[in-house]
Parts: sequence; C-alpha cells; structure tokens
Amino acid sequence: MSSSSSLLLDVELQPGRVPMLRADAGGDGPGWAAGHRDALRTVVAEHGAVLVRGLGLRDAADVVAVFRGLATAGLMTEREAFAERQTYAEGVYSSSKWPPNQPMCMHNEVSYRLEFPGLMLFACLSAPAEGGATGVADSTAVLDALPGDLVERLEREGWMLVRNYNEEIGASVAEAFGAEDRGAVESYCRANAIEFEWQPDGGLRTWQRRSAVVRHPVTGRRCWFNQIAFLNEWTLDPEVREFLVDTYGAEGLPFTTRFGGGDPIGVDVVQLINEVYDAKTMREPWQAGDLMLVDNIRSAHSREPFTGPREVLVGMADPVRLADCSPTVEVNVG
Repeated sequence: MSSSSSLLLDVELQPGRVPMLRADAGGDGPGWAAGHRDALRTVVAEHGAVLVRGLGLRDAADVVAVFRGLATAGLMTEREAFAERQTYAEGVYSSSKWPPNQPMCMHNEVSYRLEFPGLMLFACLSAPAEGGATGVADSTAVLDALPGDLVERLEREGWMLVRNYNEEIGASVAEAFGAEDRGAVESYCRANAIEFEWQPDGGLRTWQRRSAVVRHPVTGRRCWFNQIAFLNEWTLDPEVREFLVDTYGAEGLPFTTRFGGGDPIGVDVVQLINEVYDAKTMREPWQAGDLMLVDNIRSAHSREPFTGPREVLVGMADPVRLADCSPTVEVNVG
C-alpha cells in the first residue's frame, strides 16, 4: 500500500486538467479507497480536487461503500435541494436532474445553507457518449480574477437567494425541507435564517442572505463561495427563462439571486462571473469506474452538457458550518 508521500508523487498534473491519480485497486475499489483515505485527503488539500482512475467501480453498492469509507463523519442528508435527485442509499444520490443539453454552471454545493459539505464525492458508473465532464475551478483563483469593486460590494452586502417552490419545476417543498407539514417547514426556515412567505395558491416563497466570500476553515484562504451565477435567472437558457416568466411572472421564478441588499444582479455581472469560471476551469472526461473528490470550499464544480446516458453518483461529506468560515454577513437565526 502506498504511503501518502509516494501517492502524492503519482498525481498527474496537466494544465487545464483535473489532477489525476491512477489506482491499482486489484478489483477491490472500496478497500483501496478506504485504505488510502488519508492520502487522498492530503492530495485534495494540496490541489483542491483529484480524479481517481482505475478503481473499477461497477455498481451503486461499490460507490456506496467507497463514499462511506471516505467520509470521516458520515454522509450528509441533502436539504434545500434546488432540483430532484434519485436516492441510491442514505447520503448517496444521483446527479441533480437538469436538462442534458444545458450546462450546470460552476457553483459550490449548497453554499446557501448554514451547514454545507466540506467534501464532495462523485463516482461515474456510466460515462456519456459526449461531454458531461464535472469541471472544477479554484475558488481563490476565481476570487482574485474578479473585479475588486464587485468583490467589495458582495463582501459587504452578501448575496441573496430567492426561491418560489411549486409542484411543477425543481425540488418540491417536501424534497427541499424533508417535510410537508407547514409547521415543520417554518421551524426549519427559522432555525436556518430563511425568510418565508406562503402564497395564496399554497406555494412557498423564501429568501436568504449569505456571504459571497468566506475563509477556508483549515487554510484560512479567502474563497469565492456561492451560487450567485448558477442560480441566477440570466444563467437559464433564454427560451426557458422567457417561458418561466410568462408562466409564473418575473417575481415567481423558481429561483434567482440578488445582491444582499435586494438589488437585481444583471446579466452583465452573471456573464462576467461565468467567464472567469470558464477561464479557470479544469476538466477531465469521465470514464466508467472513476471517482472524484472535491474540496467544496476550495473548489467550485460544474456539469457540462452531454449526449447519451450518464450515471454519476454524488455524496456529500465532512459538514462545515458557515459560522466557522469567517462569514462577512451576519445571519439571524430565529
């Protein structure tokens, strides 16, 4: 079994590519991953992400075993999801259901929550015919590349996520909050600094203000940590946005983001953020059996458009509290 130091020497580093480690698992991917857990975490701490090739993961049972072996504090149950997922096992999910011809832009997973995963786990059981890579981008490099005045405003104000839940698009209230009872949903919102308003038709509207820049709890590095661009209405395909506005009204979109003070975030800002992400993106096409670990604070991730069947499983591990990341915006928990 390789030591951490020798394992680090085996990491393949190429410009524009996700750091890669080729494993010789001998047919026991879960055993290899569990045995190299500390070494893999050292690689992720050094590079922000690593793709492990050669584990030969064959089915969901293999992936569940690998994820559980790598999660030091167990796998997290997803809350406040923005889209549906299939559940394979407790804490192990499908990728979010999102049109395959549309990209899922760079984001830090559930960065609008008060507690979020420090480590994202991805495993590929079926690689698409074309596209579909899970890209990663260094959050500190992105922060450094953004205009200083935009960063300063967002550090000062934070950002706001506005959501309108309905039964037709995106995650339902029950899927997002793990409960349908209004009292339970309201209690969750109060405990998690989420403002809410029930609509006359029974729908739910929520808004929450969060920090756009945080410090990594281990390294102390400032990181661009949010979903400002991904969950903004201007990232949607123009025809999709037009349909949603016609159907629900400009204020009834399933989700959008604003500056922390409530001002709209314009298409120019969203395009700028996505252009910076694109310039900093590392990618590696999936192969069946691959595993990828991503530091969710140090690195944002995306999903590129694809054709053909694609099965990538997701796990969230190592919960981190926003309060431990030097947030720039206070939240009031009621």
